[in-house]
Amino acid sequence: MSDSELKALVSLLDDDDDKIVNQVENKIKSLGQEIIPFLEREWESTFNPGLQRKIEDLIHTLQYKLLKERMEAWYQSEEQDLLTGMWLIATYQYPDFELEKLKRDLDEIYREVWLEFRPDLHPFDQIKVVNSVFFSKLKFGANTKNFHSPGNSLLNIVLETRKGNPISLCIIYLYVAQKLQLPVYGVNLPNLFVLTYKNESNQFYINVFNRGLIFSKTDVENYIHELRLTPQNSFFEPCANLEIVRRSLRNLVMSFDKMGEHAKAEEVKEILLIIADGADLGV
Repeated sequence: MSDSELKALVSLLDDDDDKIVNQVENKIKSLGQEIIPFLEREWESTFNPGLQRKIEDLIHTLQYKLLKERMEAWYQSEEQDLLTGMWLIATYQYPDFELEKLKRDLDEIYREVWLEFRPDLHPFDQIKVVNSVFFSKLKFGANTKNFHSPGNSLLNIVLETRKGNPISLCIIYLYVAQKLQLPVYGVNLPNLFVLTYKNESNQFYINVFNRGLIFSKTDVENYIHELRLTPQNSFFEPCANLEIVRRSLRNLVMSFDKMGEHAKAEEVKEILLIIADGADLGV
């Protein structure tokens, strides 16, 4: 369709006849994501608040559909790349956020750590170097004041504010550690996401939410005992990228519900359903 035809179509969104409006909305939706830039320009050029709201809703519908398609493709992919999965979550709130921008920002953090890192150090000392740069120099830390903010689950916001929840901080730390070729992985502890340093001769745990505190398997066992839970292998061993993305989505659902944004919570639940198994249906 030409621009003039599209303009005429968009103008009909303001028609008094609901039947016509519904037909126009369905027609615009059928044009797919390619029409989003045009809709954004139309939104900027109109001074009609009612028409702007309808355009906003259509843009969101198209962007949300694209996100679900991308999440399905990610789920079906062989590698299920963690960074791509977390980028997709961020695009729910920030659809223009680019994966390459996320990679560049993370690589800057990696370079800061790499400058002070020494691969010949003992594993404990290696982690202490990472901790020093990550927490003291770069000022990353726990967002305890606004723990339930949705931004804590969105990596672009965490990178901007340097504040996050346990899993988002762990993901950034994990990216840096693995790029340094350290055997560091995520661990799905109940109520707290942590990391483990694990190779043939060493295994210990890292609480990134508590400034990289190093702790032992016995500490994990005591923690599980305090929660009155039956120990499971998953509480001690590395988890898959899929599990990390699922948990991040569940956190985002909870955050939106806590903030009273229930419509957004329901939409994120739909995204979670795309990659969920039966155990993930509850938040």
